[in-house]
Amino acid sequence: MPEMTGGQAIVQTLIREGVDVIFGLPGVQMYGIIDALREEPGIRMITARHEGTTTYMADGYARATGKPGVALVVPGPGLYNAAAGMSTAYSRSSPILVIAGQIPRSTIGKDLGGLHEVNDQIDTIKPVTKWQQRVMSPHEVPGGLHEAFRQLRTGRPRPVEFELPPEAMVEREEVDLQEPSPQDRSTPADDKLTEAAKLIAAAKNPVIYAGGGVARSNAEDELVAFAEATNIPVITSAGGKSTISDRHPLSLGSSLGPNGLVKDTMENADVVIVIGSRFSLRNPAGNGAKLIHIDADPSVMGQFVPDTLGLVGDAKGTLIALQAMSVSNGASDRPSPAARVAEIRASLEGAEDEKDQPQDSILKALREGTPDDAIFISGMTQLGYYSRLHWPVYNTKTYIDSGYSGNLGFSYPTALGAKVGRPDLPVVSISGDGGFMYYSGELATAVRYGINVVSVVFNDNAFGNVARDLDMDFGGQYGADLHNPDFMKLADAYGVVGMRTDKPTDVGDLVADAVKLDKPVLIEVPVERMPRPKLMSNRAPWTVPQQGLIG
Repeated sequence: MPEMTGGQAIVQTLIREGVDVIFGLPGVQMYGIIDALREEPGIRMITARHEGTTTYMADGYARATGKPGVALVVPGPGLYNAAAGMSTAYSRSSPILVIAGQIPRSTIGKDLGGLHEVNDQIDTIKPVTKWQQRVMSPHEVPGGLHEAFRQLRTGRPRPVEFELPPEAMVEREEVDLQEPSPQDRSTPADDKLTEAAKLIAAAKNPVIYAGGGVARSNAEDELVAFAEATNIPVITSAGGKSTISDRHPLSLGSSLGPNGLVKDTMENADVVIVIGSRFSLRNPAGNGAKLIHIDADPSVMGQFVPDTLGLVGDAKGTLIALQAMSVSNGASDRPSPAARVAEIRASLEGAEDEKDQPQDSILKALREGTPDDAIFISGMTQLGYYSRLHWPVYNTKTYIDSGYSGNLGFSYPTALGAKVGRPDLPVVSISGDGGFMYYSGELATAVRYGINVVSVVFNDNAFGNVARDLDMDFGGQYGADLHNPDFMKLADAYGVVGMRTDKPTDVGDLVADAVKLDKPVLIEVPVERMPRPKLMSNRAPWTVPQQGLIG
């Protein structure tokens, strides 16, 4: 066995696992890893300007590529800063590995006031991680990281955390490097698949509900093949957007609204095939529907819909097996629903109740100027909310949002990570002025590494969604007004190309021009306050007193 430092063992294990980039900061307890990275040309380190963006970048990289993303942070406050991005990755089941430092091993847990000390550090991030491990010596590194990657590639792929004290990064021991962890492609038992196949073949009005687990399993092609072979239309969740092209004749679009023809299709279905989605918070299916639930996580089976046939397994492998069984049971004899799907899509595109929304005209202009294959990062802003239903997608892994975590500020650093992972594709992020200013310092990172993201900032000099809600529901806004820099001067100061338009519907033209430059670009679009999208027209239930909240 070779002798190496703990830092070298980490880097060489990452190489074996196929890692080619790390997003991190070279903090004081991380010197042993940084020293090993400097000597390894096979891994590039992108130095961020804030620990909070390291995990967003790793998440963007993972969701754009389908491979694990890796972040590197110091212990204590560094890991705390990174936890927001871990929360987003957790909510979107994104496979990211966070390598964190620790304080010297003889002082861990003693509350002596050492630099970056946080007692019970692992416990603090358990709610936003799937798995955590601390090792103390170099020889433990390969086994620990091997298990970390197994966790990322098995079951639901959520963030994992691996940590070690600084002296373990520089001490030398004999180290047994391991072979890379394989991707889990487990499938349900044959009797379960047979039962599901018979239900699918006998269904009169089946529908597929595809979630983000399809993309995490890299099963987009298998989803399309299954839908075509069984003649079943597809609705996607917001997390499942881009798992099927909106130009496909079986695609009904994404993210169910509270009413309308897509919602009716779901409620009138007799069999709903849920793939890679928790199907949580509400039951969007009709009460008489049978649910066939395909997911790698056994804990979600029957959690929200009692009448569920659970198929625990990898989406890719399960779809391949289920397609063959469904066809053999006669599912392909079902008439194609393509004509009905086309009618529904046409009615949605011509809906009069959306045309009075400023979001509608702005988003359509933005879509027209954005290349079909561009990766679109939807920030927590009014245009972002609206895009969940109304942004057409044509290529796989080209729509990224923050899921139920809903992190303000996530969009721009996530876009940087996506662009690092897919430098061959245009990447466009949208933010509000409030969210963009969270991590505007990462403009420096974009320039330093040539990460040519086009960032669109819709500027209303406020936390606009909050200000509007307070005005409408609480008698007046408070604390939501903002003072912003001159964004064009900010762009110039960082060496970024700055563009600005006073006409929001010209944003698509600017994006089209910006993409051609192949440089980091900041586009400012001043906007007025926007009304609530129809999807969000009702007041949030938690803003009014409810029976049972006070006991």
